[in-house]
Amino acid sequence: MTWFVVVWAGRVVVAWSDLRKIVFLSREPITPKVAMSSLPHHADVVELFAGPGRVCPGGGVDAGAEGHRDALMMLCRFRWDVYACLDARADVLFELADAVACATGAVRSLPELSLEPEHRRGHGGLYDGLNAGRIEFARIRRTLTGLPLPRVGERIVLGVDVTPWLRPDAETSPDRLFCHVHGRAKGTSQMIPGWPYSIVAALETGRTSWTAVLDAVRLGPDDDATVVTATQLREVVERMIVAGQHRPGDPPIEIVMDSGYDVTRLAFVLADLPVVLTGRLRSDRVMLRPLPPREPGTMGRPPRHGGVFALGRPDTWPAPDQATTTVTSRYGTALASAWGRMHPRLTRRGAWLDHPEDTDLPIVEGTLIRLQVDHLPGDRAPNRCGCRPPAPTPPPTRSTWPGRHSCADSTWSTPSGSSSSNWAGPPPGCVTPQPPTVGLG
Repeated sequence: MTWFVVVWAGRVVVAWSDLRKIVFLSREPITPKVAMSSLPHHADVVELFAGPGRVCPGGGVDAGAEGHRDALMMLCRFRWDVYACLDARADVLFELADAVACATGAVRSLPELSLEPEHRRGHGGLYDGLNAGRIEFARIRRTLTGLPLPRVGERIVLGVDVTPWLRPDAETSPDRLFCHVHGRAKGTSQMIPGWPYSIVAALETGRTSWTAVLDAVRLGPDDDATVVTATQLREVVERMIVAGQHRPGDPPIEIVMDSGYDVTRLAFVLADLPVVLTGRLRSDRVMLRPLPPREPGTMGRPPRHGGVFALGRPDTWPAPDQATTTVTSRYGTALASAWGRMHPRLTRRGAWLDHPEDTDLPIVEGTLIRLQVDHLPGDRAPNRCGCRPPAPTPPPTRSTWPGRHSCADSTWSTPSGSSSSNWAGPPPGCVTPQPPTVGLG
């Protein structure tokens, strides 16, 4: 259902896209510029809805007035919660947010943004709000986490990645870093000054322009990306548990990430949370197989690792523990092969430099998955990539997993705080890959 907020005869009205019903929301004359800020937050919105069985503009039958009322009430509560997060210059900051959301095209200058109908003040008030306004970020994060989140099946899937805000000409802006940016042609990537932001968003299958962003943290020159990501993910998951998004008995929250992240270290520091970490691997990585049973009577200290599994050397690959084949419409035949209880060899450097000297480095096991497809859309040759969680038990005979995968290589993932749960196989969405974007409605 599509809503239009309209100003008619100095009063705010709301009409369905099929124009079957028009209801006055405000009895006080107002100017057209406050249309976006006039959504109510009280029970009067019940009058907005038609009776059960109303035909939707796109076809089908509405579930009734109750569902529409709840949806609008949720929107109104969210807007008021966001307004309550603004400690100073709340009105101008709220109108600025509406102006950004309703502007047609890219925002190229603040004075032009102040001319949007949703912004009732002049550009002087806009600058005052940006300079003197205050936002309670912790409260905004809690508000976003409390919204209905998209799920893949019954599982919440989070994606974490770094997105740069490029500022090449802002020479006086503090704490700029060189951000890696891909060019349009092959091999044309470059480093441009800007601010990198670590963003966590809830993912869903399918294609949509909406994204459920839950958190964003700017990385500074002295920040360790792994430490910042671990802290950020821990806070997001703990907020989700407090908000009731994840309860005991629910499937572990899956967190997917690219090959630039140290998924082994993140799995180790987040082991007390109900999460499963899934990371893409470089094609030159070397993994180790589990240690085989020790023969009776064998002398000497037992080894800690099994045989070598080199991703770039197929002659080191044993037979997979599980293999599935699925025919897809866009990628041809997709073959997924899985090897359980794989782990990397850790060394005392980088994130493991401060590990206690009197203890051995941990063995963090996960499931290694290789996805091979015939071709990419447009008959392009497949690239190497991968993804998904570990497995004490074999996956089902037919499985897929989420995210954007156009690959013919490996991926590895570890169960943080969920190693006792059986692997349900790769989650839906990868055999017929879709962009990892999400929507709140």
